Amino acid sequence: MNELIKTFKQNDGSVAVDGRDLHNFLEVETPYTKWIDRMMEYGFAENVDFSVFDKNVHDDTAFGGVRKMKDHVLTLDMAKELSMIQRTDRGKQARQYFIAMEKKAKAKQQLPIPKDYPSALRALADSMEENQKLRPAAAYTQKMLANPGLETTSVIAKNYGMSTAKFNQLLHELGIQYRQGKTWLLYAKYQGFGYTHIEPFSYFDQKTGTKKVANTMKWTQRGQKFIYDFLASKDVYPQVERLTLLS
Repeated sequence: MNELIKTFKQNDGSVAVDGRDLHNFLEVETPYTKWIDRMMEYGFAENVDFSVFDKNVHDDTAFGGVRKMKDHVLTLDMAKELSMIQRTDRGKQARQYFIAMEKKAKAKQQLPIPKDYPSALRALADSMEENQKLRPAAAYTQKMLANPGLETTSVIAKNYGMSTAKFNQLLHELGIQYRQGKTWLLYAKYQGFGYTHIEPFSYFDQKTGTKKVANTMKWTQRGQKFIYDFLASKDVYPQVERLTLLS
């Protein structure tokens, strides 16, 4: 299925839609912030139908080359309703697209029924083996996602048994981030998903004897999950999981 509107999976496995991406596809003339505020009047509930996050976008005119914009993560049901509310050809097309996505996801969830008893035993054994493989990952991600705040790269690097410099270099070599001055920033393909948050911090410059301000990049829950999944695909795991797998 061609991806008309960008979607992504949430931690619980459900499919979600980026609010601004939907707004762009629907070709709504009203600015996004005013439009989404008006859509909320239809009774959608925060943390049930949607969640709010700050999106960092590249902007050469902004301080540090990054501008912060408010965005929303929409459930598939909310995205469908918003599409219907528009009453346009684009809205109808979006709604049909989301319905087709739901059908495709449900079809994938339906497992084939074993034809005989040996096949059933084999399927059960495969399932148990897979659960054993996933158990350390689940334990780590549950602990990681239990912290709703932002996390520094140095803390994440420590979980992987690396220095901050080595971990930053690894993410750079994998094409995730690049360095601009003293600040690490995500490459364009990974921006706009709410993975990171840029924060200013003050420090004392020993050479000049003055107080200065610089930016630092911190990782959101979604960003930490992104790092974990990306590195796991490269067979790079946190220390706690490597020890479990070795044992």
